[in-house]
Amino acid sequence: MTGKLSANIAGVDFNGVLINASGVHCQTEKELDELLNDDAVAAPVTKSATLNSRDGNPKPSYFEFENGSINSMGLPNNGFEYYLKYVETHKNNKPIILSIASLSKSECVKLLKKVQDSNFNGITELNLSCPNVIGKPQVAYDFAATDEILNEVFSFFKKPLGIKLPPYFDLTHFDQIAQVLNKYPLSHVNSVNSIGNGLLVDIDTEAPVIKPKGGFGGLGGHNILPTALANVRAFRLRLNDSIKIIGTGGVKTPEDVFAHILCGADLVSIGTELNKRGIGIFRELNNGLLDIMKNKGYSSVEDFRSALKES
Repeated sequence: MTGKLSANIAGVDFNGVLINASGVHCQTEKELDELLNDDAVAAPVTKSATLNSRDGNPKPSYFEFENGSINSMGLPNNGFEYYLKYVETHKNNKPIILSIASLSKSECVKLLKKVQDSNFNGITELNLSCPNVIGKPQVAYDFAATDEILNEVFSFFKKPLGIKLPPYFDLTHFDQIAQVLNKYPLSHVNSVNSIGNGLLVDIDTEAPVIKPKGGFGGLGGHNILPTALANVRAFRLRLNDSIKIIGTGGVKTPEDVFAHILCGADLVSIGTELNKRGIGIFRELNNGLLDIMKNKGYSSVEDFRSALKES
């Protein structure tokens, strides 16, 4: 029996379930091409693009440790026009997700109007959750502000649009943000972005391991898997069925991918482990997931997606 790995978001078919987390292996055309041409990757996600190019925060801004990472990258990217041109002209038939990030509400509206007027008809993802831009809060923790932005955006934006969210930790907060999100025709939510703000200390130097923000940064990697799964599950139980979920966070093994899908993820993205192990991780995880499905007698991910059982 050969298992089928697939997903559908906003009418877009994905031949697979694995994608890169925005921010990893996606800043340049070369990196994006490598994702496009790897048949184990369901779709590439671009670097979160701001209106103008950014160098990001002072280095070192990224550090890996056992089962995790901490970063304060600060949205380094080549600028919105660079990525818009790429997604408009890419030659592969594979879907592609354009990730954008804004430093203000007005910039957000300006970028999305450019997407609306462009030839790109794929899926756009608005990043409302970066914890590492110095002096800028995570918008999605302000439910009223999130509602205000989405209300204005959907007054003119008619193409598929999802949002990337920070992790939530209180069940009441899941209820409150879901009430906001369910008001709008979102294609998906991407949950979760890194957990800000952590701090890791180098005992030898008696200083933080990263430089920006006094050493405070977003946590990623296998350590955050329980938080990521909780967010995926909480949103699947609360969001309209039409709003799909991209599960992000903590994926290291095929079992982690399986758990994300079991909790309700349609696609699963890889960040820290992609950075550690390279693009070959997609094939490893794909093959491992197919083995799990075969052993359990599942012929398709639809056989177990969102099917988490009561303990």
